[in-house]
Amino acid sequence: MRGWARTSSPTVAVAAGERVLAAATASDGTVLAGTRDAFYVVAGGETRRVPWEQVEAADWDRDTDSFRLSEVGTWGAQRPVHTATLEEPGRLLELVRERVTASVVLQRHVTVGGRRGLRVIARRAPAGTGRIQWVYEYDEGVDPDAPAVRAAARSALEAMQRDVGLP
Repeated sequence: MRGWARTSSPTVAVAAGERVLAAATASDGTVLAGTRDAFYVVAGGETRRVPWEQVEAADWDRDTDSFRLSEVGTWGAQRPVHTATLEEPGRLLELVRERVTASVVLQRHVTVGGRRGLRVIARRAPAGTGRIQWVYEYDEGVDPDAPAVRAAARSALEAMQRDVGLP
């Protein structure tokens, strides 16, 4: 019977009061780590901290060992995206899923033409602290500057703010 080998977790400098809960090293040496409050990318001697409520999406392709995490961005600007090949993701994937899900307070899809529309998302730090951030995500082909889209977004936002008890 083979013994269990314990692999050491990569060292990542994190913000005061945080501790690494899961980490993995990519094939190119990039270190990805997660704390209760944020996702960290350490590459080329630089560390980028992404609060969980600023993570738009994360994907894992088991066939290619590819991990991809995109940050919430500004409409019309390129969103920061972090990609890595992780042969041994360990618990990192579970942590990413749990923390991103915990940051979503409420979301609602609003149609503005056929099936297309926009999603209004209320997010906040998974710890439940801080103010709620409101984000719009537009389906492909939806013009956020179109008057009908702007009106639908405004109406949905106001209704959702009432639903969570905000003025």
